Amino acid sequence: MTMPRLNRSLVLEARERVPDGHGGVRSGWRALGSLWGQLKAGAARETGLGGLPGTRVQWRITVRGSPEGSLARPVAGQRFAMGARRFRIVAVAEADVEGRYLLCHASEEEVRT
Repeated sequence: MTMPRLNRSLVLEARERVPDGHGGVRSGWRALGSLWGQLKAGAARETGLGGLPGTRVQWRITVRGSPEGSLARPVAGQRFAMGARRFRIVAVAEADVEGRYLLCHASEEEVRT
């Protein structure tokens, strides 16, 4: 396996429920930590998001491996943040036999206004 170039700083975020101040809860995102990753774009397509035109790009994001159950190990349902961009993680697998790297399949959506 060729060594990936982990040259992008990513913030791993997990969904959490937070009080809304009125006795209910709302969904929010909590930062778990920063990881360095390599991003490779995949397929892209035009979509309609909320009635507005948009695009969806599939990404393969490689990060360093970490043990099962570690907060530093991404799982499906979490997301990466990079500035204003968000990458929803849909699946995670070991990128190599030794588990030194993880391959995160992610989706980025953008609405055009």
